[in-house]
Amino acid sequence: MRRSALLSLMSAAAVIASTLVVATPAQAHGYISSPPSRQANCATGRVANCGQIQWEPQSVEGPKGLRNCHANIAHFAVLSDESRNWPTTSVGSSVTFNWVLTARHATSTWEYYIGNQRVALFNDNGRQPGATVSHQVNLGGFSGRQKLLAIWNIADTANAFYSCVDLQIGGGGGNPPPNPTPTPTRTATPPPTNPTTPPPAGGTWAAGTAYAVGSTVTYGGASYRCRQAHTAIAGWEPPNVPALWQRL
Repeated sequence: MRRSALLSLMSAAAVIASTLVVATPAQAHGYISSPPSRQANCATGRVANCGQIQWEPQSVEGPKGLRNCHANIAHFAVLSDESRNWPTTSVGSSVTFNWVLTARHATSTWEYYIGNQRVALFNDNGRQPGATVSHQVNLGGFSGRQKLLAIWNIADTANAFYSCVDLQIGGGGGNPPPNPTPTPTRTATPPPTNPTTPPPAGGTWAAGTAYAVGSTVTYGGASYRCRQAHTAIAGWEPPNVPALWQRL
């Protein structure tokens, strides 16, 4: 009798465990680092009192098909609070959006919306992206202050990642320069450097700091040059992310 009861308990545990495995969300994370998204502005402290999102800007994950900035996650609701007077980035009609991915996951599509209008779609057809992804999007039909919603749709789950960017379209520069030969779903190519002109110094690497392309930092006794503009978080130490940092 005891043996039968033990076997029944073991079977039930196996069913529960398999259910949990199926229900586990995609272990993939990412957000737009430049022009700075709302979560990027929170992570760098440019916008204060953001709550938990300041520590995990890459974690705005929810079901596919949503059209808000916080993916229906209550503790990230600040991202959809329009009373926060989110800072804008002045851009022209063509904007390059740079994603930083803390985990690379097979991707179906990347979508960009202003209001209810989808302004760009990039289809990865299930490919695995690099650690950084750049998309050049034409916003020629818009002007003034606009909120853009970017969506990273994961290929093999029902989830997506959401990132909102506040723009002042037609306001001139302010957007990071596009890659020399931009390709929508490829890791950004580091720009050539002039050995006679030292890149701007960034001091010692620190999480929560926004780094521009060409910035140099020290970490663990070594020097590194930034390959891709991003906001650093724990886990992205220069030796761990060669897509973001080149050792000198």
